[in-house]
Amino acid sequence: MESLARARRLTRTMLLLWFPVMWVVIAIGVVVAVAADRFSWWSTGLAAMAAAGLTWIAVGLVTELLGRRYPVRQMAVAAVLAVVAAAVGGAEPLGWGFTLMAWLGLATIHVSRRTAFLIAAATGVTAVGLAGLSVALGTSLMAAESGSWGAMAFYVVMYAVWCATVPPSGRLWVWIWQLADEAHAGRDAHARLSVAEERLRFARDLHDLVGHQLSAIAVKTELATRLSDVDAGAAKAEMAEVNTLTRKALKELRQAVRGYRELDLTAELSSVKGVLEAAGVRCELRLPYHPLPDGVAPVFAYVVREAVTNVLKHSAATFCDITIRFTEQEAELSVRNDGVARQAAGDLGSGLAGMRERLDAVGGTVEARPTGRGEFLLTAVVSLPMVG
Repeated sequence: MESLARARRLTRTMLLLWFPVMWVVIAIGVVVAVAADRFSWWSTGLAAMAAAGLTWIAVGLVTELLGRRYPVRQMAVAAVLAVVAAAVGGAEPLGWGFTLMAWLGLATIHVSRRTAFLIAAATGVTAVGLAGLSVALGTSLMAAESGSWGAMAFYVVMYAVWCATVPPSGRLWVWIWQLADEAHAGRDAHARLSVAEERLRFARDLHDLVGHQLSAIAVKTELATRLSDVDAGAAKAEMAEVNTLTRKALKELRQAVRGYRELDLTAELSSVKGVLEAAGVRCELRLPYHPLPDGVAPVFAYVVREAVTNVLKHSAATFCDITIRFTEQEAELSVRNDGVARQAAGDLGSGLAGMRERLDAVGGTVEARPTGRGEFLLTAVVSLPMVG
């Protein structure tokens, strides 16, 4: 979640960046107007109020756009303010005319390419028209330097370039944010799918192992009930078989539950590697050449499952390294990834508590913490020989 929040903040910053740039460009235009002795207090004040209103509305517009909404009314009000600022200020591309470009950077988000093209074209025509009006009124700074035709050529080229480059920039940042959001949702879906598949596997195992015995028990119980009035001996024999089938079903049920709780480490490592790589996370396994001591593999299999579930649910990792080593004194499992560097161990939910309970039962320990190198490390250690 932290990485997703960072992506949202970055996208918001880049979309709002048009407006600090707008004010810098406006300041340059004001300085040029003062130097050319063309500065007007009343027009500058009115244009500044319109630009300030545009900036204030833009903050709310960006929030709506990041929520995948297109606020038509607010966008229209912002357009009016941008036009007023450009018209009163003189519509110089390196001045008040840039208010139209700042608005354009937001107005072309969440619309079709055709609509974005039409908005950009209309904005360009409006900007050139307002600049042409300043030329006709004799207030154009560029016309005073380059003549009317030279000024108009400059305006057309500048606004054409900006109208061609500003819309793709804003749309690109929002597209990147949407990809990050969809990738995070995909990881959550992977985690939920893994849980659902495990539940289906357990239900299937129970049905295959116990279902037959339970069906036989039901049939023989019904038969014994019918025979109880006509042949007590046969009924007793049937009930004896029911007792045998019940004991067998109970034994197989306990075996199924024990097999579910005591996971197979090899199968679990293969499963988590496949899930991680399907989610775009590079997974490296570093395993010992010799079999693990008795009792260690089921415990480590449980820890691996919980640790990888946390990687998928709580991070935006690009790699995950799983290392297992052991000596005569202890066995150690470490899971290292680069996706939860700022996350506290206590944020990992009930999974970490379950790991600690499982490790405590066999005299082991588990630790989860950031490493300080932009990584997160979970380590489980079991003393040998195991207790419990």
